Amino acid sequence: MKIAVIPNLTREYALKTTKDVVLQLNKYDAEIIIADYAADEMEGTENVRFAPMQSAIEECDAVIAIGGDGTILHSGKIAASYSKPILGINAGRLAFMAGLERHELDLLDNLISGNYATDKRMMLDVMIFDESGMCVNRFNCINDAVFVRHINRTIIEVTVESNGRLINNYWGDGVIFATPTGSTAYSLSAGGPVVDPTIESIILTPVCTHSLFSHPIIFRADERMCVYATKDDENELCVSCDGEPPILIGAGCSVVVQKASITADFIRIKSDSFIEILNTKMLHP
Repeated sequence: MKIAVIPNLTREYALKTTKDVVLQLNKYDAEIIIADYAADEMEGTENVRFAPMQSAIEECDAVIAIGGDGTILHSGKIAASYSKPILGINAGRLAFMAGLERHELDLLDNLISGNYATDKRMMLDVMIFDESGMCVNRFNCINDAVFVRHINRTIIEVTVESNGRLINNYWGDGVIFATPTGSTAYSLSAGGPVVDPTIESIILTPVCTHSLFSHPIIFRADERMCVYATKDDENELCVSCDGEPPILIGAGCSVVVQKASITADFIRIKSDSFIEILNTKMLHP
């Protein structure tokens, strides 16, 4: 089995965890490809080779991401584009999306033997259109698409439609569109609901709105959501997908948010239920 290992070596325990993962995988004669940005730190490690991150993911059978949720998200989106399953190993603090903790590496034999399940997680497709209606940018999200103001001193107006019907004009700090996977991320902090990741849906969570109607709404997964930047608003709107650098949306432009055609396939080795993971990670971190 060919495994791509994608570590975030800025995490306190990531380097040791990565070396331990390699030692464990070597017991099962796995072919190990490590993202080449880690070559210096992993120098002298036996039975591995290095390749650019995207190339490693493209040619592997499965991906192991070592770090926190950000590392798993970034690697997971690339893995999803190549239809490769991903296993997250926690080398940080919370890592809600991790399938294993660093003290559970002996369970990796289940990955090699195929004794695991794959959870197919819904993703979002985010398309930015200019004033002429041309798509000028497109992204996929595992967690969320966050619409915020470009200038942080004042509030902004955001118009949201669903399948061509007006939902609301939100005055405030912005709005979040989350997947069920992302319901436990920023959306939760902004007052959104926790949604079981097996229930496909799009969650709209307003952020600090100056409105009597500011409650989160859960939409069906086949809804086509549209966000407009108000033309006469001096504070330009930005969108950030899964915490990546924000993209400026010009006045008069629009953004469509809908269910993506691909899924993020997370490897599940342990039998913990969603509620058990929620209790462990969120209630007793």
